Amino acid sequence: MFTIGDFARHGRVSVRMLRHYDAIGLLRPARVDPHSGYRFYTADQLARLNRVIALKDLGFTLEQVGAILDDEIGAEELRGMLRLRRAELEKALEEARARLAQVGARLRAIESEGRMSTQDVVVKKIPAVRIAELSATAAGFEPEAITPVIGPLYEELCGRLEAAGVTGFGPGIAYYEDAGKGDGSVVVHAGMTVPEGTGAEGVRVHVLPGIEEAATVVHHGSMDDVLATSQALAAWIDANGYASAGYARELYLECPEDPAGWVTEIQEPIGRA
Repeated sequence: MFTIGDFARHGRVSVRMLRHYDAIGLLRPARVDPHSGYRFYTADQLARLNRVIALKDLGFTLEQVGAILDDEIGAEELRGMLRLRRAELEKALEEARARLAQVGARLRAIESEGRMSTQDVVVKKIPAVRIAELSATAAGFEPEAITPVIGPLYEELCGRLEAAGVTGFGPGIAYYEDAGKGDGSVVVHAGMTVPEGTGAEGVRVHVLPGIEEAATVVHHGSMDDVLATSQALAAWIDANGYASAGYARELYLECPEDPAGWVTEIQEPIGRA
């Protein structure tokens, strides 16, 4: 048997924690000396301790941990529960990282207020272009809603075009429209410019109409950081007596593996206010 100090050292927990687990009936000592009150544990009890710590670290309350262990679940069932909980936590972590990235983007937009040049805004006519596209609906127009939708769309589109033997396609063009549900959802169209006669299974090929007058600006870097650029464009539109006439398109001029090196032209349709 092990003293409580030795057991704590082997289990990589504190003596205080073991005393608490004893007090609430979660992990009783194998034996308690009736005269000294010293607690003693066996090596076999490390298995229960491991389960307690794993479940607690995954967010279960000690009451829930006790109920789970008292059901005498098997190792395989416990592994399944832990895998599920791990997946939930990984998803929460991914969502937290996305929120943190958007907080950073919003902060950079705030920091650039009044300092970002609008001299590079160009008003021009956007010609019609033949594209192959796939579409899906995003919950909103904010980056955290668009990014998880548009990325997989482009992966699937490029895969289908390559499978159909289509060559010479690109650059990419993304455009958006209200989904018409009244809940702010947006239809995301992920397109690639393609030559005439292009066809691929499950892919819509059509001529995307041009824009008679568009305010355009080139954004450098990840589209997750486009907020400052798009707001500078909005400031230019307002300051020069124009009004927005719809969602901006995105023309992906350069898309290296590292998003920090992306070059994208933002094309917002405008009209006189």
